[in-house]
Amino acid sequence: QVQLVESGGGLVQAGGSLRLSCEASGRTFSSRAMGWFRQAPGKERAFVATISWSGGSTYYTDSVKGRFTISRDNARSTVYLQMNSLKLEDTAVYYCAAGKYGVAPTLYNVWGQGTQVTVSS
Repeated sequence: QVQLVESGGGLVQAGGSLRLSCEASGRTFSSRAMGWFRQAPGKERAFVATISWSGGSTYYTDSVKGRFTISRDNARSTVYLQMNSLKLEDTAVYYCAAGKYGVAPTLYNVWGQGTQVTVSS
């Protein structure tokens, strides 16, 4: 079974950048699609980005297109989320997840514990 551990969250000013990492343990990482989701206070968990098992396909929610980049290194069993031009509304707990390629949380059956991203003005 894959286990996921996120890191890289923190406090950043609006317009700044952060890179989140999600390291997986287990032998099936390279065969799974990976996704990033986020949950802001009082809101439901929302899709951010996904990447296919090979890295050849990616998809983003509209609000982060052109600012966020998802990538993966299967040799390191790690998926990344590079976040640039951060906005106040990007503040949330960010979760990585392993599963099938797509936007629905139900496609993913393994989740990390989350990492807080706070964007200040």
